Amino acid sequence: MSETSPRLCIAASGTGGHLFPALAVAECLSDWQIDWIGVPGRLEQSLVTGYPLHVVNVEGFQSRGLKSLFVLYRLISAIFKVRKLFKQLKTDVVFTTGGYIGAPAILAARWCGIPVIVHESNAIPGKVTKLLAPFCTRVAIGFEMAAKSLPKAKTIWISTPVRETFLSPQNLDDFPIPEGAPLIVVMGGSQGAVSLNQLVRDCAKTWLDAGAYLVHLTGDRDPDADSFQHPHYFARPFYNNIAGLLQRANLAISRSGAGTLTELAVTKTPAILIPYPFAAEDHQYYNALAFKEAEAALIYRQNQLTPEILEEEISHLLNSPDRLTKMAENANTLAVADSAEQLGELVKNSLNTIH
Repeated sequence: MSETSPRLCIAASGTGGHLFPALAVAECLSDWQIDWIGVPGRLEQSLVTGYPLHVVNVEGFQSRGLKSLFVLYRLISAIFKVRKLFKQLKTDVVFTTGGYIGAPAILAARWCGIPVIVHESNAIPGKVTKLLAPFCTRVAIGFEMAAKSLPKAKTIWISTPVRETFLSPQNLDDFPIPEGAPLIVVMGGSQGAVSLNQLVRDCAKTWLDAGAYLVHLTGDRDPDADSFQHPHYFARPFYNNIAGLLQRANLAISRSGAGTLTELAVTKTPAILIPYPFAAEDHQYYNALAFKEAEAALIYRQNQLTPEILEEEISHLLNSPDRLTKMAENANTLAVADSAEQLGELVKNSLNTIH
């Protein structure tokens, strides 16, 4: 890389769902100069270590009354600050994964005449993407159905990028699981899910006594995380080698954030999906629906799922290896292995595009 290399500014903030795809794209553009725009106090402060990080104060638009005026003021201030930053850095292209920082990044890029690429990972696009997609050079989508919500945007389906570790075999040495034993993995999302955790603990003994093993990622907010004990059961707040875990798993019980679903698809992991019931615009349910329609997963609403139903469904699936194999094959059709490379190419191809 040299000072004459093209300059990309990535605007991604907040959650792993926004940050991990952006990091995967950055890795594909090693010959570019890359700067990062984030928000104070968010996850990018610890995850974004290889690129200059610029922070801008901005927040969501859920507020009402006088607070909404303050939010609007902050947005306008953020647009001016980001525009000034683009000018100082001599930014050539902007890439964003949406979220709070996406709005000032898109609007400032439009103002400066800089091409901007957006990646929208959810089946139901977020408010920023819906509103500002027409101002973007291209909108890459994680689910094909998202295009229906973006009729005025130039969309292209390329799934959602995953970390490089998911694309090559990983060892799983941290758990004493015999070769050939069925493995169930439970994931409640980046912060865990207390209600989902308790549901699993209420019915896990039947599966474990039948010979299955269970790795349960509880998050760090479950006061009862250590309340269940069994020789085949392993509870961890977090685990770094998710790729190896899912590559070994026979079945997952999971929330349905877009990033998690892509990881399930890439690793060919059949799943029972329990969408987070308070996700904005119920987008986790619609994410999961794409997997159900492809016969890659089953969906249950959290308020409709009892320990008895879950216990019976898991037991039935573990005793139906042909069905699990078919679900795994179907899951793999929902992911694009080189999604990050394709997004990188979109960035490169937009270099000479001026709005």
